[in-house]
Amino acid sequence: MSFTVTIVPAERSFTVDRDEPILAAAIRQGVGMPYGCRDGACGSCKSKLVQGRVIHGAHQAKALSEAEEQAGYILACCATPQTDCTVEARSVPGAGEFPIVKMPTRVLAIERAAPDVAVLRMQLPANLNLQYRAGQYVEFILRDGARRSYSMATSPARLGSPPAIELHVRHMPGGKFTDHVFSAMKEKEILRMEGPFGSFFLREDGDKPIVLLASGTGFAPIKALIERMQDQGIDRDTVLYWGGRRPQDLYRDAWCREAAATMPRLRYVPVISDALPEDGWSGRSGFVHRAVMEDYPDLSQHQVYACGAPIVVDSARRDFVRQCGLPDDEFYADSFTSEADKHGAG
Repeated sequence: MSFTVTIVPAERSFTVDRDEPILAAAIRQGVGMPYGCRDGACGSCKSKLVQGRVIHGAHQAKALSEAEEQAGYILACCATPQTDCTVEARSVPGAGEFPIVKMPTRVLAIERAAPDVAVLRMQLPANLNLQYRAGQYVEFILRDGARRSYSMATSPARLGSPPAIELHVRHMPGGKFTDHVFSAMKEKEILRMEGPFGSFFLREDGDKPIVLLASGTGFAPIKALIERMQDQGIDRDTVLYWGGRRPQDLYRDAWCREAAATMPRLRYVPVISDALPEDGWSGRSGFVHRAVMEDYPDLSQHQVYACGAPIVVDSARRDFVRQCGLPDDEFYADSFTSEADKHGAG
């Protein structure tokens, strides 16, 4: 048995198999919907059920509250239709444009960019032309079937020869995958990977000034976006705010300064929240999204691209929209939900 789901106002219809979440079916059939984690934790795929009935799988209350559910909102990533449905959701042109592929990948290089950050360079199969949009992510498929998601920090035009992507991995002590990366991973190791996923990428058809907001390894997809702007000659006023607790958390600070030096309309603002006296930090301090608000009290004519810890992304969305007049549909985000976030811990 299957059901038909229609997305409005785009009027795109697709088939959803029995016991299949709406988002999984949309991705499978190349229908662009907004989404992030695919695990009921980030809320990016929140949509309005206009007609029909769904059953929700497990999800975080912060992604979809009981009150929102009562008001007819659903999370497409864990909502399984029980009837034909009509769903009001933002169409994301380009999100389903490229095929999702499973592939083997080889570790070319491991760089310890900070005490708790590893930069992995992963070789792609030579016979596979991986197509993706800068800002999207891939998933490692572990031996037990578990998955771990990492944003590609490489613009599609910069895969090189042999083709390879860069991933930024933060160590989560006790984490099944990151413990391996930081203790046992070796060059030439082979892993399984699938992608591309995600609706986070640059909207290139506009001319609004851009605010890029990153916390921690949320810098990875932002780096890909900046490379994409360089590759395409996209010349819009852009400011990058990158936040960390200590200066060492800004593990590609020199890269950002060089990018700002070579792109006349890119400005870079590093922000540190918990500097110690021995850090000798004399730059901006405090919460990174607050620094944006201090500099841009009026965001009504801007686009914002935000990546990093859920608390940073959620706070930025709330405060930029409520206090700075940012249109809600001009806030694009990729919330880096850890396994602990997804299961309500931590």
